[in-house]
Amino acid sequence: MTSRRMCAAGLAAATLAALTACGGSTPGGSGGTGSAAGPVTLQFWGWAPGYQQSVALFNKTHPDIRVTFQTTASGAKGGYTKMLTAVKAGNAPCLAQVGYETLPSFAAAGALQDVSAYADAAKPQFAAWTWNQVGIGGQVYGIPVDTAPMALLYRKDLFAKYGITAPPQTWAQYAADAARVHAADPKVYLGDFGNDAYQYAGLAWQAGAKWFGTSGDAWQVSIDSPANAKVAGYWQGLLAQHLLKADPSYDASLYKDMGDGTVLSDVNAVWDAPIIASSVDKSTSGDWAVAPMPVWNAADPVYGNDGGSATAVLKGCADPKAATEFAVWMSTDAASVSNLIKVTGIYPAATSGLQNPQLNAPDAFYGNQVIYDVFRDETPKIDTSWQWGPTMTQTSTDLGTGLGRAGSGSSTLPGVLGSVQSSTVAELKNQGLSVG
Repeated sequence: MTSRRMCAAGLAAATLAALTACGGSTPGGSGGTGSAAGPVTLQFWGWAPGYQQSVALFNKTHPDIRVTFQTTASGAKGGYTKMLTAVKAGNAPCLAQVGYETLPSFAAAGALQDVSAYADAAKPQFAAWTWNQVGIGGQVYGIPVDTAPMALLYRKDLFAKYGITAPPQTWAQYAADAARVHAADPKVYLGDFGNDAYQYAGLAWQAGAKWFGTSGDAWQVSIDSPANAKVAGYWQGLLAQHLLKADPSYDASLYKDMGDGTVLSDVNAVWDAPIIASSVDKSTSGDWAVAPMPVWNAADPVYGNDGGSATAVLKGCADPKAATEFAVWMSTDAASVSNLIKVTGIYPAATSGLQNPQLNAPDAFYGNQVIYDVFRDETPKIDTSWQWGPTMTQTSTDLGTGLGRAGSGSSTLPGVLGSVQSSTVAELKNQGLSVG
């Protein structure tokens, strides 16, 4: 779902006043309880498949701490709103799955608890840029779980049917293949153009088309920059030629189209691999494969990232030490990481996780390919200087709506970016933040 510049330089400089509410540990709340007579109990809210199994593994081996996992809607579909509402009401869980992109917004809202006293010792166990995703101005609000390198997940049998002898290495080749497929059968499409803002963010990230930055104490917003216009122009060109399907992201209609051969591929994150495997027609198992996402310049390949989450500690947690102990364990324990790789589709943030044998396991759905080899090779070529802003709840909602309109033909992507630029600047100012 990105270096010190992403969090410390951004939020510490530009939202310092807003973050003062996040400074300390606040006793109370219903998310964590404990007594001398029994174990500490912690509530954990999230939506990712596989988290429940890791919680069960923890409970088997930690008699002094008991974690109960409650499945919520995904963050963008109401989960984050529920969490923030619970914090305001004083009955939030101790732990919550929060994407790196949304953690700055939670921090600015005063919804997170500083656990640096308990978490700092774990810092060496994680890739540096992922640790910076959970730390702002010297405070730490959770533990990294994963990163999300992107790839091309495709039907190798149908690529062969339409004369695509190898997956496209560049976006120019992707466009040519899209035209080839649609010319052969106007009811078939190489890919889908969905309405997920963070999937689109990964495409912008790859192209160096940043959305946020800081200068002194002011935020800079560049959603409609020339670099972003390049990305938008490319996808608008494919839409204008009707070379892409426009099913909503992660919708049943998309998986039906993937299963019946109407949509041949998806450019998405590592965690999309198990989602596709569990959602499309099971008769297609073995027909799928994973290749690197197409790049702009084959001589200097750069890839995108779409996601990555933290196990965050919410304000009001009565036992932040126990909460942090669980969060570190979930991200570093070998059995937990194996489970999260297999079921959730994570690419681990913990450096030890990168040696987990599950990353080397052949995947039957993808023709017994060791799909993590693709993500392992891409990861060093992802720019980790991408920065999220404190308005991503608003920005992602507005962009997602605009992407849907662009897919339907009622708007254009350049126009959408201009609109989201304006609404994001307005929201920053509404929050009392400076905009440069």
